[in-house]
Amino acid sequence: MPDIAFPANSFRPLQNNPFLTRADVEQALATLARPMESFRSEGGARIRCGIAAAHFDQAAADLEGFSRLLWGLVPAQVGGADWIDWEPIARGLAAGTDPQHPEYWGAVPDRNQRLVELAAIGFALKLVPSKIWEPLDDKAKRNVTNYLVTAHSRHCHDNNWKFFRLLMGMGLRSIGADYDHTLDEEYEAELEAFYLGDGWYSDGPIRRVDYYIPFAFHFYGLILATIGQKPAYERYRERARMIASDIGRWFADDGAGIVFGRSLTYRFAQAGFFGALAFAGEEVLPWGVLKGLYLRHLRWWSSQPMAHSDGILSIGYAYPNLLMSESYNSPQSPYWALKAFLPLALPEDHPFWLAEEMAYPVDKTPSVQKHPGFVIANPSGDAIALSSGQQCLHMRHGAEKYAKFAYSARYGFSVESDQVRFDEAVFDGMIGFSDDGKHFRVRETNETAIIADQTIYARWRPYPDVVVHTWLYWDGQFHVRVHQIETPRPLKTIEGGFSIARGDPDQDQTKVEGGHASIRTARDMSAIVDMGSTCVRAARLHLAPPNTNLISAKTTVPQLRCEIPSGESVLMAAFIAQPDGGQVENVLASLPQRPDVAALQKLVAEKGVPIAIMRNNPNL
Repeated sequence: MPDIAFPANSFRPLQNNPFLTRADVEQALATLARPMESFRSEGGARIRCGIAAAHFDQAAADLEGFSRLLWGLVPAQVGGADWIDWEPIARGLAAGTDPQHPEYWGAVPDRNQRLVELAAIGFALKLVPSKIWEPLDDKAKRNVTNYLVTAHSRHCHDNNWKFFRLLMGMGLRSIGADYDHTLDEEYEAELEAFYLGDGWYSDGPIRRVDYYIPFAFHFYGLILATIGQKPAYERYRERARMIASDIGRWFADDGAGIVFGRSLTYRFAQAGFFGALAFAGEEVLPWGVLKGLYLRHLRWWSSQPMAHSDGILSIGYAYPNLLMSESYNSPQSPYWALKAFLPLALPEDHPFWLAEEMAYPVDKTPSVQKHPGFVIANPSGDAIALSSGQQCLHMRHGAEKYAKFAYSARYGFSVESDQVRFDEAVFDGMIGFSDDGKHFRVRETNETAIIADQTIYARWRPYPDVVVHTWLYWDGQFHVRVHQIETPRPLKTIEGGFSIARGDPDQDQTKVEGGHASIRTARDMSAIVDMGSTCVRAARLHLAPPNTNLISAKTTVPQLRCEIPSGESVLMAAFIAQPDGGQVENVLASLPQRPDVAALQKLVAEKGVPIAIMRNNPNL
């Protein structure tokens, strides 16, 4: 089909940015920030760029628009930017904290969204007081101080939010405000309860270890360690150094990051971890390696249609998609992505910017990361995590975001669009069960999760009376899944491989034969092969419902289907997906050997290490 020319648009606002230099990164920030100014209110305190709703009130959502820009603008100003107009921002800070002003942000209750957004203001007060504090008159300064002191005393959610009090406290100290410093000490201690070891945290007193950890816990921690001026914050440096090599394995050669967990609409905030290491002067990896991880990630995003036609970032991941969003995503929420611009605070002659970009030296051995419950491999330049599953039932699409068996940087994952159409479900990286052919259940949480060498084992229940034992491991370019299922009644099952973007149906190479389904497009190959299950599984290439995958709006997923009888069944299959896959027959010539269930059971029994949360605070 010939290409069709359309008028220029801003769906890819960064598409012409090469992301080679500091100047390129600053230009990217300007490209993203400037369109937001047309949505700023007259008083300057509120920015509203869409009409979709979050669960919190509109004033808090408008504050989100005001404050999230600061994560990029503040470092750029520190680094010498001369294009930022701070007058409406300072005016907006005064208006938003004035109870008599029509743009007042409103009172700050406990556990309120405003606490999230005020952290950026604490950050700004510390680093650019000449732009956002000194221009205010005495009345405005009193209002700002009173508003932040009151907010600082409010209770935050029992997770990464506790850092927001510390960042507000940092800002208050910088302007000489009188506030209760013991409240900072209280949250410093409580944050320790989330520390698991080896640099890893859990985001709260549940098993939730996702991409939030590096771009929240370590991002904030490194800021505090660098400019927070408290000895207690030095611990955050050491932990960031400990986790850096693990996080490096989360990225594909082209810069894409593993798509896993919630709040994915924050997009390239994921690069904020590498930027924060640079900001803190932590050369835990060579500067060229850190710079490469950072710039390649931004470069990958420059090719994604992540914005609306006016250049405003959309709710979604690689394209606008409300289906995958969280209840706390307002139209302004995506601008937390600007956390990625923290290294703009560094001058052009900093070693981070002067270094020659280098590839991350990926070990061919899978990376066993006990705390997130991952075994990560980097086949064909991708980054794919085999996952033990995590505890996130309260999240929208929590099972898809946290409990699939495999997560890829290149292929993302899919969320289900209809919970009563079993036969149409995607089930990429997942197995689904149905007892009526209509409704379905998948893994949501585990009764047990164990890592044994490079094998993951989990015991879980799709229904109260059905037990599934699952083993996952890598074998060359393939990953293997084995499910031992104990059920008192027959169940229908569908298991999926990796979803890949649909190509040209006239040119794609496809094969469906018995227990094997594969597809090769001009860009990718994905295949699933049954390896001797105890029931005969029929393969198919399923055209997934549109807008379910986070990276590609239309995808095809190889699947295996069967009905298992009551009693015990064993399902086993090998899975592969890769770019420029070559001839499918050549790839499949190196299939793994049939799994030995008894050997897997013995491995887990002899070498298994439970995946558990260690709490340092017994009160949590």
